[in-house]
Amino acid sequence: MAIISNGTTITDAGAFSVGLGSLVLIKTITLSSAAATIDFLNGASSVVFDSTYPIYKFQFINIHPATDSATFSFQVDTGTNTSYNQTITSTAFRAIHDEDDSPANVSYEGGNDLAQGTDFQILANDVGNDNDQSCSGYLEIVNPSSSTFTKNFMGETNFAQGANIFFNQYTAGYVNTTTALTRIRFKFHSGNIQTGTINMYGIKDS
Repeated sequence: MAIISNGTTITDAGAFSVGLGSLVLIKTITLSSAAATIDFLNGASSVVFDSTYPIYKFQFINIHPATDSATFSFQVDTGTNTSYNQTITSTAFRAIHDEDDSPANVSYEGGNDLAQGTDFQILANDVGNDNDQSCSGYLEIVNPSSSTFTKNFMGETNFAQGANIFFNQYTAGYVNTTTALTRIRFKFHSGNIQTGTINMYGIKDS
């Protein structure tokens, strides 16, 4: 028996013929105590980070550093490697605005980009650790398991520095490898992640 809605067959003999939603929650990690890193590894703890989805999205919710003016960043690796030093080329720009209305501008951030570098890629720099300050945003990685293409990524973060200057930062680039990525790590350049949540999603083909 088929179920038809507005001329579209939704089910036929129990099989769905249209998508049930494009964003699939894979894993949520919420810190119950401070940690140096938050890691997602394909095949571990129910994490899927392979060809199952063409795009993976990591959503940051109130990532709070243990130390003031901490830089939030990520890196990836392949196979069973755990060096987190893949080669990245990237670009970054941001808008800023202070509570007292100065400064207020948009600028390219040359200190936040990489040019065939192997450092952790900055997503938010100088995040404040006042009780009411944190970093939120997202990062998307395209086809991490592709053996043909380099791995494009793009992200956006919102955060406040210690002086109550608010930042909206955009970062994009590519991981320069055609080897499948199997893991990703998030961390602050100095000090622990005191609290926060990262949701990992898979985005289905349209």
